[in-house]
Amino acid sequence: MYLLGNGRLVTRDAAMPYLEDGCLAIEGSLIQAVGSTQKLRRVYPGAEWMDARGGVIMPGFINAHNHIYSAFARGLSIKGNNPSNFLEVLEQQWWTIDRRLLLRDSRASADATYLECIENGVTTVFDHHASYGEISGSLFALAESAREFGVRANLCYEVSDRDGQDKMRAAVRENAEFIRYARRDRTDMVKGMMGLHAPFTLSNATLEYCAQEKPEGAGYHIHVAEGIDDLYDSLAKYNKRLMFRLHDMGILGDKTICGHCIYVNEAEMDLLRHTDTMVVHNPESNMGNAVGCPPVLKMLEKGITAGLGTDGYTNDMLESYKVANLLHKHNACKPNVAWGEIPAMLFEHNRSIAQRFFEKPIGILAPGAYADVIVLDYTPPTPMDAGNINSHLLFGCSGRDVVTTIINGVVRMKDRCLADIDKQAVLSRCRETAGGLWNRINAGR
Repeated sequence: MYLLGNGRLVTRDAAMPYLEDGCLAIEGSLIQAVGSTQKLRRVYPGAEWMDARGGVIMPGFINAHNHIYSAFARGLSIKGNNPSNFLEVLEQQWWTIDRRLLLRDSRASADATYLECIENGVTTVFDHHASYGEISGSLFALAESAREFGVRANLCYEVSDRDGQDKMRAAVRENAEFIRYARRDRTDMVKGMMGLHAPFTLSNATLEYCAQEKPEGAGYHIHVAEGIDDLYDSLAKYNKRLMFRLHDMGILGDKTICGHCIYVNEAEMDLLRHTDTMVVHNPESNMGNAVGCPPVLKMLEKGITAGLGTDGYTNDMLESYKVANLLHKHNACKPNVAWGEIPAMLFEHNRSIAQRFFEKPIGILAPGAYADVIVLDYTPPTPMDAGNINSHLLFGCSGRDVVTTIINGVVRMKDRCLADIDKQAVLSRCRETAGGLWNRINAGR
């Protein structure tokens, strides 16, 4: 057992949301006790001591929608890439990249991403992978990296018809095999889902095949209505809006995550609520792709579980929080919105999403929860209390303020020093691997 204390403790537990000088007792993978530093040091006099040095102790962040493979797009210039709309962004950039990704690229991009997650205090990642250059074994490569870096992960592969039926079936097989593998894993550190690309790249026959091959009880992780062409496609081919098509195909439900959901109407939002389907908003990606702003404030009013992700744009969840706060004020032309809604998405709804897949609570500091904990080097210049925690995080902190990251009770970073990870060696391998990928992408263009 060890104690982590002498910090401003933000628990996300309504029973005791904040302690000015708080402490956690951690044993194995779980939090055993929460209280004042003085009290827990008295109760557990023989426990190892970790000093937060007055920093903010809080639950690790959960990223509810990421794309690990996008790590190798940083700095990449693809010859001839000059998209003027979202479909061209997909074709000229992302599909160009994923068609050339090999297993070694998937693994190296995972190493780079998980390293950044630890440094930014992200302890759980829901990822949506695509590597049509080499499909088989790709989710297992991501999981192997997650195990090495100690990050909790829920993984899936992006099924699509865009590269033909053989690759579609290989993608479905990768999902199904990984879901079964994750179910045999008793650590509760890795989970699997059936990943689906946007409906405009998926025929009804493919969706039926996915349902047939998906292990019973597993969920779907799908992009929906990220661009308006996705909606137009559904109306033209199936004479129904996207959510109604997915509902008719049996895709929606309490284990399904729908990413983006920009072009959905009120009836579709009612259907999401009725089926208890989860939604994940990715503000920076939506803005960068110029696809629009989803009606997530309305979704929250309706009681939809809407969380926050990054879509691979960043691994800093506080950055995503800041951008979402501004985006929805700007979109609504109302300065009084998004103050409470966005932190609810990040800290409450992401926790709720994770709880549907992992066996014990995460995203909360309470006895019996997994010890996924971070410490931020932040000393508030103004009073800090239970009522203004989110304001301090929004205006005073970023992911780079994280100095200590603990996942499943294991210290993965302390005082900005990564434990058992040679950062420079990892990044050197990543640069070499990314360089090879970039050369393959631009060869002959």
